[in-house]
Amino acid sequence: MAVGLKFYQSFYWPTVQVKIHEKFFTVQVADNLKHWEKGLGGREDLGKYDGMLFVFPEIKQHVFVMRDMKFPLDIIWLKNGVVVDIAANLPIEPTSSESDLIPYFSRDSSDKVLELGAGKAASLGLKIGDRVEVVR
Repeated sequence: MAVGLKFYQSFYWPTVQVKIHEKFFTVQVADNLKHWEKGLGGREDLGKYDGMLFVFPEIKQHVFVMRDMKFPLDIIWLKNGVVVDIAANLPIEPTSSESDLIPYFSRDSSDKVLELGAGKAASLGLKIGDRVEVVR
């Protein structure tokens, strides 16, 4: 049973909608270690989704890298539904080894991180202090 559950969790990505400034976005959810490590890496694009929401069990400093990314991103750190930092227009790092990847830190701790296509945060006028609501 446990092996079947781990296999299922590796391939199943739940989805939710997030609401930003009265607009709704459908995102995949990364809520376990395998998903946190993989993220959007290896994909050609966002496909039919608008991004990915990383959900963590505790509020702390969550560091991100552009591992295996094939398209640029905006990374938005959230604490209790409030934007605490934004790293916009992060470039891909196609030739970087793991040790050479640039780590992206937020200026505050977070419990969720939202990744959207590069430029989306700016086009929405998203800024620190704005609310992002997760709609189930």
